[in-house]
Amino acid sequence: MFDEIIGNEPIKNELKKAVYENKVSHSYMFVGIEGIGKQIMAKNFAQSVLCTNENEKGCHQCKSCIEFISHNHPDFLYLEPDGNSIKIEQIRYLQRKIQEKPIISDRKVYIINDADKMTTEAQNCLLKTLEEPPEYSTIILVGSNENAFLNTIKSRCMKIAFQPIESKYIKQYMEETYGMTNISQNMLEAFQGSIGKAILLKDKKEQYESIENMIEKLDKTDMTELIKLGEPLYQSKEEIMNILDYINIILLKRAKENTLYANCIDIIENTKKRLNQNANYDMCIDNMIFNMWEDVN
Repeated sequence: MFDEIIGNEPIKNELKKAVYENKVSHSYMFVGIEGIGKQIMAKNFAQSVLCTNENEKGCHQCKSCIEFISHNHPDFLYLEPDGNSIKIEQIRYLQRKIQEKPIISDRKVYIINDADKMTTEAQNCLLKTLEEPPEYSTIILVGSNENAFLNTIKSRCMKIAFQPIESKYIKQYMEETYGMTNISQNMLEAFQGSIGKAILLKDKKEQYESIENMIEKLDKTDMTELIKLGEPLYQSKEEIMNILDYINIILLKRAKENTLYANCIDIIENTKKRLNQNANYDMCIDNMIFNMWEDVN
């Protein structure tokens, strides 16, 4: 149970104890940053709760586990956003299914992934089920933004707060799984404790190193050369927010040695705001690079 999941050992132990002592709650809320293992933990937990093997939960051998692994388990339902949100119709479907008695297992498990994207109407609808759940049911809400949940929803769920994964474990995972070596400390910090983010950025190492080189030369070169070094920024519109966060990590370290770089952090934040307001992309990058260069020279 949970062997393939990195980090959050206390949560693993807590959930294992609940399964083996038959003290599984009717409702859970798994919250934490994206890419930290909440969804896979929820699925592993669901499989273990449904497993009919008395000695080894999540055995992969009993009928329940086989049906779960093949995505055919009649006592399990997985919901995720339909478009940009989870709608009331989806919750009403869950409510109809939850009234049916278990077929293979002793319990039924329902995972709502990205549950923080439920509409207010969907949350209010779900509340009725959380208030009076069938004795055999367990509902797991998985989300990154705890503030998006109604207080009435939060008060009826057992909160499981996932913590960022230590950099050394992310580094080890990326080396062993993807052969990603020589990961800089700045890039490890850019992963923000998220395996998902590390995987997303794994093919961008060279690009991020080029950007780091540009920041390192802010006070050592002229604007013409700096624009050339900043070329990856102009080609990275789709992931610019991640890159700007990465630049801030570098700037924050440099600001501790030279306070002029503190102003550059403000420039980055202002650039984010302008981009979110749909300002001209290339012009925003031009202004950002020029303003940073001007501030440190």
